[in-house]
Amino acid sequence: MLAMAVGEWTGNRVGGCCPPTICATRSRQKMAVNWRRGGHCWEGKFTLLRDTRTDGSFLVHHFLSFYLKAGCKVCFVALLQSFSHYNIVAQKLGVSLTAAKERGQLVFLEGLKSCLDLLFGEEEEQSGQPSPLQFMSESASNLKALFDFVRTSLTPTGSDSWKGPVLLVDDLSVLLSLGATPVAVLDFIHYCRVAVCSQLKGNIVVLVHSNEDSEDEENELVVNSLCHHSDLILWVEGLATGFCKDVHGQIKIIRRVSLELTAEQDHVQIYQYKIQDKNVTFFARGLSAAVL
Repeated sequence: MLAMAVGEWTGNRVGGCCPPTICATRSRQKMAVNWRRGGHCWEGKFTLLRDTRTDGSFLVHHFLSFYLKAGCKVCFVALLQSFSHYNIVAQKLGVSLTAAKERGQLVFLEGLKSCLDLLFGEEEEQSGQPSPLQFMSESASNLKALFDFVRTSLTPTGSDSWKGPVLLVDDLSVLLSLGATPVAVLDFIHYCRVAVCSQLKGNIVVLVHSNEDSEDEENELVVNSLCHHSDLILWVEGLATGFCKDVHGQIKIIRRVSLELTAEQDHVQIYQYKIQDKNVTFFARGLSAAVL
């Protein structure tokens, strides 16, 4: 069934992904989620980045630079910002996205440019191939073209020497704004999990925006569904008390051990954080530099 799911898009969900385990390490000043074991990156994991009342894009930049430095093949579906924006931030973190693209390690889909090209009919004329965002110009919100783009980008060739493939999406909520239905978005993620996590033994990292008080029922449906199927959730929230120069928000790390069919409950850790120019400092609640 898995082979069929990866080989063709049928519109029906099949297969699944093996549940993962994530190891978290921390100190008083800094916290890091560790995706390595025995010198190798974890495989087959679906990580959900969720932000509420704040901007969680710093996590996207972290994962992008982390996987490129680790030598992984990365397909980055960037729907929120331009390539130059991500490249400027990556350079601060010691990574050149331009160089990664040139050596074939990074496949970058610039959603903003693709949308404009598609609306003016330029993209298909230039490449001769259908746009990954073809659903925007069709009556049915079918994300098969986007899935085919991801699968083709991450399927290894004989000359590839990269480590495990990685799909990074920033941010999935934009697909709903472009006209995709919640069912189409969830089907797209499911097929990507089967192809990337199960078949290719890679990892998926997806950012979604959420607001529990929002009236956007479609977005909340997607967010809640993804939470139930994620192996690891990094939930970034703004402070309920408002702005603070020494504490920018809190992050809730939810390790979904319940997916491993054990009697254990999910492991939850909560930290506060402060974003700096080239790094992020994490600390236990109430232990910011201003308090100490």
